[in-house]
Order: sequence, then structure tokens, then C-alpha cells
Amino acid sequence: MKLVGLVGSAGEHSYNRMLLEYISKEYSHLFDLEMLEIANLPLFNQSDDQTDSVVIQNLNRKIMQADGVIIATPEHNHTIPAALKSALEWLSFKIHPLENKPVMIVGCSYYDQGTSRAQLHLRQILDAPGVNAIVLPGNEFLLGKVKEAFDEKGNLKSEGTRNFLGATLVKFVQFIEVMAHLEGAGPKLPPEDLEAKGMIDTTIPDIDKGAEDWVEQAAAAVGAVEGKTYVKLDRGLLTVDQLNYFLRSMPMELTYADSNNQFLYYNHCADAEEMFAHRQPGQVGNPLAYCHPKKSYKNVEWVLQQLRSGAQDAIRVHVPTHGPDKYVVHNYQAMHDEAGNYAGVNEYILDFKPIVDWYLAQTGQELVGGQVDAVAGASKKAEGQADSTPGVDAVAGASKKDTAPAKVPVAAAQVDGVSSASVK
Repeated sequence: MKLVGLVGSAGEHSYNRMLLEYISKEYSHLFDLEMLEIANLPLFNQSDDQTDSVVIQNLNRKIMQADGVIIATPEHNHTIPAALKSALEWLSFKIHPLENKPVMIVGCSYYDQGTSRAQLHLRQILDAPGVNAIVLPGNEFLLGKVKEAFDEKGNLKSEGTRNFLGATLVKFVQFIEVMAHLEGAGPKLPPEDLEAKGMIDTTIPDIDKGAEDWVEQAAAAVGAVEGKTYVKLDRGLLTVDQLNYFLRSMPMELTYADSNNQFLYYNHCADAEEMFAHRQPGQVGNPLAYCHPKKSYKNVEWVLQQLRSGAQDAIRVHVPTHGPDKYVVHNYQAMHDEAGNYAGVNEYILDFKPIVDWYLAQTGQELVGGQVDAVAGASKKAEGQADSTPGVDAVAGASKKDTAPAKVPVAAAQVDGVSSASVK
């Protein structure tokens, strides 16, 4: 189980940070806890929107990918610190990673009552519209007289305190497991604009996105280079022709849809009828809505929401309709710029069967029938050996989590290529 611990203090030395470090060390058998800091976040100001900044987007992504959050808050003037309040403002302004996210509150202070008033206020904030976290009820962990609570190794001295904290954390893990089974669990992500009506830095204006000759019009508008003109890449120097040769030679169908949900490129490696995704040259430039039948919009939107939010880094869909002699997988990979901002979707479609067949021929191994498929395992198990591979369905999310692959809603199993699109 993957949790994140939000340090509620911006101070260089913090007992609440020390408490989270202790939790991370002593309860690693229950969960993996990653520490998140708020010291480098800008002060919330809706007139200076920094939602897309790297520090805020990284915080958003980490929380989205976690199964639960532990917030350790100090108490300043009978409430939570200004830095923590500011961080929660950013996380409920245009992004809402805490929505429907299980949260546990802990805190420590110099005085007998611990952080009782701050925790009460924090519960009210987390319940506010726009935040909508699911806070573990009761089970308050209030660590008072914190200067005397830890030994020189950063461990809690009191056995009673350790036992109570451990029992509370066990309940939080159980709480997360129960919440995961409830309908509507997880953050409610903003809708995707499949019509690509917005504008980003690389959007070429004043050209009909649905035009059959969008590529030619857009290239003329921006003076795009072609042919033997050199392009300097991050670690290479190629002509435009060489780039095209290179991309067309890839043993897969490649597609790029930008963060505005506009279909910008595919490697034209075959005619449409010979491709798994049946892409048409005239579709380049289209909004993604033009590239899919309306019945698939919900599924396409789900994929984009997962990748844009950081809930998953990649999503894979096995499409069995290409015949029993193939194992075709649509892969949707989130792309990010140098600053970590979402830059769109890299979709690559590949028939894995030739690779699996080659691997088996090279190694002398074979697939065993029934319980193991080509994706889950390739070697023949010894008699009586248990299958340790977790069950994987045809559609699995490949997030950074160390847990079993995330399951896609049943409806999403019908999703087609994000930028593939059938003929209009």
C-alpha cells in the first residue's frame, strides 16, 4: 500500500516531520510512506495562478497516486499553520487530488493537549467543498510535550504511545481498504475537452482543426521546416527526412495527441486499412472528438483523465479483435515537458506475439496452457509450483505504485486508440 505523508510545517526543524519519519520507519510492514514537503510552495493567490507550476503539479501527482494521505500538523495560535492552509488552498482551487481520498490526521506540539484545536480545524477544512477528503473518524493521535517524546534516535519513548499509534495506523489501513470498495471512490477528475477548444502555447490558431489539409495549412502558417533541414534534438542532430525514416521504421504504430487533446502526428508506416488503428492522413490536426465514435467518448475521457492527473502513468489495453494469431496492445503513455508539466499522450500500438514467439524460440521455453497467458508468464512451472503472478485483466494501469496493477472500469475495456479514430 502506498501512502504519502504531508509535513504540515514549513520549518527546517519540525517535530511533525520527525513523527512522519518515525511512522515511515516503524510501520513499513503496513505501507510505504513517502514524505511530501510544503516549504517550497508559493503562497496561495488566485490572481497569480500557479496551479501548473512544477511544485504544485508534483504534489498533486503524488497525492493522486497514493492510496491514502497522513497529514502531520503543528498547532499555531489554536489552528493549523498558514503554510499548510495555503497548500490546501492550491489543492482545492483548480485541482482536487484530496477528493474522496482517505486521510488520517496526526500532530504534535509542545503542550499537553497536543494539536487538538488544529486537528479540529483541519477536519473542517478537509470536509469543505472543493477538498472533500474522507477523514478517518475518531482515532485522534495527539502527541503532547513533544520535546520529551523522542529519544536521540528519533523513536517514541512511551510504549503506550507507540501502541496507540500502531493501533490507529492499522485502523487507517483498514479504512483505506473499505473506502476502496465504495462506489465513487477516488478523486472526481475534471472533464476532458475532447473538442480541443482550448489554446496552449503550441496551438496553431485560425486553422480549422477538422480540415483535411490541416497539416499543409498549419505548416505554411508557421513556416515549418522539411526535407534536408536539420533539427537539433536533446541528444542528436537529424534532418526532417531522417526523423521521418526513423519514426516510420519503428515496429509499432505511434501517435502524438497534445495536452489540448488535438491529434498532431502518427508515423505513416502503412495505408489505413493495413494499420491496427486505421488512421487516415486527413485526421491529423483533428480534435480527439473527431477521431472516435461518440459511444467511446466516456472511455477516451477516462484514459486522458488518468494520464493528465498523474493517477496513472500508462494504461494498456489488449484489443483481441485483430485475430488469434496476434496479441495487439494499445499503450497510452503520459508525456511531460522538462518542468514536469503534462504534455499529452504517446500512444503506441504493438503486436507482442512475434516478440513472445522469438523469446520462446531463443530460450527454449514454452507457454503453459490454462493458467498462464503470454503476458503474465512465459516459463513452464515445475510440478506443484504456485503461481505467484497476480491476476491481470486485459486492461491494466501501469502507474508507479508498487501494488498490483490498477483495474480499469469495465466500460474502459472497450476504449479504442486515443488518436486512432475510425473514418469520420
